[in-house]
Amino acid sequence: MAETRTPEQVVARAARATDLADLDAAVSDCFACPRLVQWREEVARTRRAAFRDQEYWGRPVPGFGTGDARIAILGLAPAAHGGNRTGRIFTGDRSGDVLFAALHRAGLANQPTSVADDDGLTVRDLRIFSAVRCAPPDNKPTPVERDTCAPWLHREVTLIRPTLRVVVALGAFAWAAWWPVLRAVYGQRPPSPRPAFGHGAHWSGTDAPDLLGCYHVSQQNTFTGRLTPVMLDDVFGQAKQLAGVD
Repeated sequence: MAETRTPEQVVARAARATDLADLDAAVSDCFACPRLVQWREEVARTRRAAFRDQEYWGRPVPGFGTGDARIAILGLAPAAHGGNRTGRIFTGDRSGDVLFAALHRAGLANQPTSVADDDGLTVRDLRIFSAVRCAPPDNKPTPVERDTCAPWLHREVTLIRPTLRVVVALGAFAWAAWWPVLRAVYGQRPPSPRPAFGHGAHWSGTDAPDLLGCYHVSQQNTFTGRLTPVMLDDVFGQAKQLAGVD
């Protein structure tokens, strides 16, 4: 597969993806954002001391989950020593520990942990992906990087559109990233003014999925109690109800 190296090539390659497997493979070969490429590869070379004996993935991280998902979880970007190390979104870091424990309680994941891409984890009625597919320095992608990466997200939502009913946006960045999807995939003009992000925020369109806001499962939120297990359980319980998932 040819590597994708320009924003124009991202648009063209995303549009050609025939299914999720094809899209995931294309995402993994993207080199369109020089700053992100340099950072993800530098992290993979230097490694964290705790993982010094592991070979890092060090590439863009594709989505994970089922092709007939009724619920999607939209995050910001992979973690430098989480998904950028393991090759699977929300895998191998504290955020993933919190997220998958909650998904397991909700009956959407078969186990409460996500430590490696071969650990046996499966999910049902669920697809997980991020607005930006490479780990960004300081967890802060630039607007240009966000927009360059957007066609991957748009195509992924297009491929699961027939079944998708609810999107849970983890954090304000993901919440804001959804509105261009609404236009690109569903042909709907985003609401004006945009609904404000907040934990438990709920927006409902016409034929587009319901959008739920959830504080990000970052240590900054979970260690301080800003986001608790009960709060996560409430959001995923509402998502299941709206999506018609038992």
